[in-house]
Amino acid sequence: MVADKACKEPWRYSAAGISIALRVTPRGGRDGIDGIEQLADGRSVLKVRVRAIADGGEANKAVLGLLAKSLGVSKAGVKLLSGATSRLKQIAVDGDPARLGEALRQLVSAQSKD
Repeated sequence: MVADKACKEPWRYSAAGISIALRVTPRGGRDGIDGIEQLADGRSVLKVRVRAIADGGEANKAVLGLLAKSLGVSKAGVKLLSGATSRLKQIAVDGDPARLGEALRQLVSAQSKD
């Protein structure tokens, strides 16, 4: 799905960084960020897929590592806020909120061109 302009950004800014709403697909064949999706209830989420299975927190670790690498922050700066056993998760990323938001916009726009 191509992220259209009607989908609002699934992240919120705070003084310490940014929080991101995700929809995770474990065992997705590859690790990657697949753009923005609008859920049936109107919320926007960042679609993420990882190769890891959803067992013993492996997929969560893979998601945190993927986001840290994609956003250029340390793994310690990426934390799971909620959704440990759900496909829908909230993640906090510590750092400069403006830089993180711009990095996310670039990741999403690169996906929409594929």
